[in-house]
Parts: sequence; C-alpha cells; structure tokens
Amino acid sequence: MTSTHDHPGERAAGDPLRLLAVRATPLSVDEVFRAVGDDAAGGTALFVGTVRNHDGGADVAALGYSAHPSAEEELRRVAEKVAADFPVRAMAAVHRVGELAVGDLAVIVAVSCPHRAEAFDACRRLIDDLKREVPIWKHQTFSDGTEEWVGV
Repeated sequence: MTSTHDHPGERAAGDPLRLLAVRATPLSVDEVFRAVGDDAAGGTALFVGTVRNHDGGADVAALGYSAHPSAEEELRRVAEKVAADFPVRAMAAVHRVGELAVGDLAVIVAVSCPHRAEAFDACRRLIDDLKREVPIWKHQTFSDGTEEWVGV
C-alpha cells in the first residue's frame, strides 16, 4: 500500500487560484466559499474582515477603500506565493473598494488544503500578505471630524 502522501489529493492543485478580485460591489461569503470547494480538501479556512465602529480608541463615522490600478495584479502575485508554499487545493480572495458602512464586508479570503492545519496557516498568510503588500488604502473619518489614511 502506498503512503497517503503519494495520493494526488495530498498535493497542491494544478491551478488553485479560483477567485481573485478587487471590486466596488458588496462581497459574498457564499461566493468565496463555493469558489474554494474541492473534493480533495479536508480543511477549508475562511477569514472575513468587516468594518468596525471604532479604531485606535476613536469612533469611526465613515470609511472608504481605494486601490492602485495594479492591486489585482499584486493580489495575484501574493496568492501565487502562498500557493507555492502550501499544498493549496483552492484559494480565493476578494477586497472591496469604495465607501463602506459599519458592518459591511471589506475583505474575504479562503483556502482549501488537504488538512486543516495547512488551510489555517495558508489562510493566515494570505490575509496577512494581502494587507501588507497589496496597494489598497483605507480612509477613515472619525466622529470628531478628524480623518486618517491607513496603509499609505
């Protein structure tokens, strides 16, 4: 009998990048979850980032995201690096731009891998690298009238 690691399902998929987008329309957890479905995946990790009502001790009154024209290309580059380091069966990442309200979905990433630990680790790396490397900027306006840019 062969080792379970010899099974094709234990290896990364040929092209695991299923959905990568920066968009001005509302995001869907269901769309992202469906995109990473894979019969060989035993673990799927999903992260949803929402707009909160405060930041740094101040109440957030308004929030908007803007992106450089290269943002989707950079998102693909980040996703490819993560997929190269983990046995990713399927991966998806979408980030919202435009004006958002408290409670709106700002970013959703999901990763399916043969096992849960790999899925958790790859998902964490994907969101961390996306936030650090993809040129998407957050503009916050606080209830006292002050404002700040984050990520520029």
